[in-house]
Amino acid sequence: MEQRTFARTNYSVSVIGLGTWQLGADWGDVAEDTALAVLDAAVDSGVTFFDTADVYGDGRSEQLIGAFLKSRPDAGITVATKMGRRLAQRPDIYTLDNFRAWTDRSRANLGVDTLDLVQLHCPPTIVHSTDEVFDALDTLVAEGRIAAYGVSVETRAEALAAIARPGVASVQIILNMLRLGPLDDVLPAARKAGVGIIARVPLASGLLSGKYDEHTEFPENDHRTYNRNGEAFDVGETFSGVDFATGLAAVRRLAPLVPHEATMAQFALRWIIDQPGVSTVIPGARSPEQARDNAAAAGLPPLSDEALSAVHHVYDELIAPQLANRW
Repeated sequence: MEQRTFARTNYSVSVIGLGTWQLGADWGDVAEDTALAVLDAAVDSGVTFFDTADVYGDGRSEQLIGAFLKSRPDAGITVATKMGRRLAQRPDIYTLDNFRAWTDRSRANLGVDTLDLVQLHCPPTIVHSTDEVFDALDTLVAEGRIAAYGVSVETRAEALAAIARPGVASVQIILNMLRLGPLDDVLPAARKAGVGIIARVPLASGLLSGKYDEHTEFPENDHRTYNRNGEAFDVGETFSGVDFATGLAAVRRLAPLVPHEATMAQFALRWIIDQPGVSTVIPGARSPEQARDNAAAAGLPPLSDEALSAVHHVYDELIAPQLANRW
């Protein structure tokens, strides 16, 4: 699989990685043996980048990855984790002492001495302009607890603030065919600064798989049930903030663009890979088959200019009026 480099680090990672929120919580139940099989299938398909967080299953996702790394020590995986969401979100929790405690817990969960990449996990907006926070992150690097750090963000303004920080190696942001805003400013700024872009929610919580319709129901413990209106966290994390019915209409308009050799999900992933400035995209998977199918999108040829233009047309007509400039 194609590898791309985070310019501010020595990391070279697969263009399709694996997001592991599904293996921790909030997407229904995933058994441990299934979760480990997903990790195996991803790596066997060429994936070299896992994204997790200390809050996914309160550490379960990290622990599963730690067990996998122990079983396959030569897999060559770069693991990015995130910190900060296990406590109520206030700016004053983002301190060096908390960072040390949080990263020590993640190091234990993952079974490593030094974390490859630690990301602030969608912190309050003011955190991005707080010098002491980034000084503390630099201290973690100096102490050897982490090798590099980045920021996972909700908005483009937060992304641009993070990119301006000289020590930030990566920015993780929602980017998919229903969320085009970052193409205008975030990706160009990241390319210029040498900051890696990790594209999350690439399938808009499954909408862009093309498998849902008006009758689709999700489990009670799935965020696609309990966070439809942002009851638990930023509504942009669920279906990219798009009304479900509008999302279905957009997917039906996009479906005829899918190459005959691809699935709708693979088409959506290939679209992201084709955007200049993207380092890696991190679809989740609840089964080995999904992990393999997602990875196969990297082998598709680049999309035609006609297809790329059509995606923008659908977005402008159906999605932009609803999202405006919120994200």
